[in-house]
Amino acid sequence: MPEDRDWEAYKVPPTRTPVSERTTSVPNPVNFFQSAFSYVIDAPVTFVREWIERQQAKNKFYYYHQKFRRVPDLSECMEGDYLCYYEAEAQWRRDRMVDQEIVEIVRERLGACKQREGPNQFQNCAKEMQLLAQVTKAYQDRYGDLGFHGNARTCLMKQKHRMMEERKAAQ
Repeated sequence: MPEDRDWEAYKVPPTRTPVSERTTSVPNPVNFFQSAFSYVIDAPVTFVREWIERQQAKNKFYYYHQKFRRVPDLSECMEGDYLCYYEAEAQWRRDRMVDQEIVEIVRERLGACKQREGPNQFQNCAKEMQLLAQVTKAYQDRYGDLGFHGNARTCLMKQKHRMMEERKAAQ
């Protein structure tokens, strides 16, 4: 049977149910509640919202992401300066999250390269593999063995101990 029917050839019979237009002297309560809601609740809220949007349109503010100023490292804080300790800790946590995202992005790029190249992945994705190895080694050197509850002080101590071991190995 064809999809496109010729409606002139196959006319649909008219409906037998007459359309009634009921007009009564009693008003419909639904219409009353709809108009009351519109005037009492919807109109003031819409007016306030449109006013706020007009005010915001005057003062365009383009917000991309929050930029924090760089604060001194924990090693640069004076003794007993707890505000500096707190800011250095917050800065260290942000840096750690950025480094985690860098490792994840490089890992995703390597996975995409492996998916794209298929059997030739070892020779065509060597640059990405080398970059992932460098990034993960740098991340492991800085944040490895700190655990979930690592903080800026333990990370600084870890770096200090690593530098001391490197000096001893150099001698």
